[in-house]
Amino acid sequence: MRNVIAVVTALLVVVLGFGLPAMAADPPYKVLVFSKTAGFRHDAIPAGITALRGLATENGFTVDTTEDAGAFTTANLAGYRAVVFLMTTGDVLNATQQTAFESYIAGGGGYVGVHAAADTEYDWPFYGGLVGAYFASHPAIQQATVRVEDTVHPSTAHLPRAWVRTDELYNYRTNPRSTAHVLATLDESTYSGGSMGADHPIAWCKPYQGGRAWYTGLGHTAESYTEPNFRAHLFGGIRYAAGVAPADCGSTPGVVLLSSGRPVTASSTENAGFAGSNAVDGNAGTRWSSAFADPQWIAVDLGSAKQVSRVRLQWETAYGRAYRVETSADGVTWSSAYSTAASDGGVDDLTFPAVSARHVRVYGTQRATVWGYSLWELEVYGR
Repeated sequence: MRNVIAVVTALLVVVLGFGLPAMAADPPYKVLVFSKTAGFRHDAIPAGITALRGLATENGFTVDTTEDAGAFTTANLAGYRAVVFLMTTGDVLNATQQTAFESYIAGGGGYVGVHAAADTEYDWPFYGGLVGAYFASHPAIQQATVRVEDTVHPSTAHLPRAWVRTDELYNYRTNPRSTAHVLATLDESTYSGGSMGADHPIAWCKPYQGGRAWYTGLGHTAESYTEPNFRAHLFGGIRYAAGVAPADCGSTPGVVLLSSGRPVTASSTENAGFAGSNAVDGNAGTRWSSAFADPQWIAVDLGSAKQVSRVRLQWETAYGRAYRVETSADGVTWSSAYSTAASDGGVDDLTFPAVSARHVRVYGTQRATVWGYSLWELEVYGR
């Protein structure tokens, strides 16, 4: 018996004296925190920067902070594994800087959007697809229950399934669920002022055009950045975006949205307010509308050959009765992947055997109304 006690005592000495084996540390990496505002400025930005610097010190990565959009050059961004848009608002990057950031994401870079990042760059379709949804409104700051959907993602695995906290709770112009993997939602029955109903995403992630995107709508208050659960939520999002913590963020495993923010051409537009780019901006409040004649078409360039297997069309009240979904390797020779002569408008969610294509086109041959073809959103999915 004495021998058993001695062994147990020795083991306790080892555990208490030296601790349990540590988890493997992440490889060193750098994160750029960008907090420029061209609209409303949140008082919590300094608290957010302090929290991010603290997370970096505690966890072995490096944070640089800036409000200078001049940091968005190809050479400078190449040094970072992720860029955090910390409560940015309005138009914060010019066209050259936007192009550099698009190239950064295409090269495997990561994006983290915090709270008002969704109130940023409304006229940049690429960014609309990246952030996942734009801000619409918010009620007064109040307590609400966040319902965690993904219990294994590094940003939500530590959270209770019902996470009660106080924050400013955004409503969004569109629901990001069709284009992103939702991590957590708001329970609108637990607070006043929600406008999205039973499905109100508040945090999500996605692969995006070669890179990774993670967004949380939480983080308005300065107190958030001293809250352990929120800090761990933010850190997990950074780890995913930086590519050091793997996670399945595809809305359908292995199949992701390919068309957001990609270049679009169209046979015609009703007028300048209804450009083809409106159909891939992730905003169901803007649309492409053609001239009032048959035939008409709209095509999206995916940038490189992809395995395309799904097209989702969200029609306005003017829609195509008969149309084809066509694919092409070069934008010159087209093959039909789907056709119908009996569309009834609304949402057409079309799946077909995967086909290799760089270009995808919707070719309308018969309008259902006297008006032109009108699409809120043209979404192309694949690998």
